Amino acid sequence: MKMKLIYIAIMILPLCFGNKLAAQNARFIHQGVIEYEKKVNMYALIKKNMGKTPSSFYEQAFDAFKRSQPQFKQLKSVLNFSDQKTLFTPVDSKTASQGSFFGDEPSTLQGNIIYNDLSAKTSTIQKKVYEETFLIKDKTRKFTWKITDEKRDILGYSCRRANGIMMDSIYVVAFYTDKIPVPGGPESFSGLPGMILGIALPHENITWFATKISDIPVSPEAIKPPAKGKTMDIEGFKTFLGTALKNWGDYAKAAMKGFMM
Repeated sequence: MKMKLIYIAIMILPLCFGNKLAAQNARFIHQGVIEYEKKVNMYALIKKNMGKTPSSFYEQAFDAFKRSQPQFKQLKSVLNFSDQKTLFTPVDSKTASQGSFFGDEPSTLQGNIIYNDLSAKTSTIQKKVYEETFLIKDKTRKFTWKITDEKRDILGYSCRRANGIMMDSIYVVAFYTDKIPVPGGPESFSGLPGMILGIALPHENITWFATKISDIPVSPEAIKPPAKGKTMDIEGFKTFLGTALKNWGDYAKAAMKGFMM
């Protein structure tokens, strides 16, 4: 019996230490490329923007949209990251809803090129507003995050959920992984202790989720801030929008939110 116990102990010990060693040697990614997909629930967004008593014109336009367009608009993007710097770049794509009556809703577009220096907490954003291009240089966007115990697997990475607020009122659900110890993410989302692989704006009917993660070296040339556009800070851009949209009636609020995101 004594020899049997010794044998069991000998067999178990390597397993215990092996698991401990594997945990200690778990691979962390500090640079690479992440592909994201943005999905917009167009039906829900349009219906909400139409209000409770839409005109017959808008109802007919919406019915025509539903007959010819898919419910979800899908947009691709790429995030290059290395040495606490990230560059988010949209991938050109022609979606079915582009060019339609509801296709130019600002929140359904993806025209931002965003460079973040996460160590310095600075951001450079090239943002298109119809025919104009702006270069916004400021601090990285502020979020109020609350990390929860909920977890979710995204592309094989264990991600923890965090709930947040942006722009004072927009509710955000984020899923980040500490296996990529870079506090960045798609678009301007950042500020968590790891890379954000999934984002949902439940009340805006928009999500971003990683579709592919490549653990590859990224050269400094691949992460350079954009340089084209009229330069201003975020407050200057907000003032410009307020002036440009002042005669847009009820639509101004939705347009402002979409362009500021």
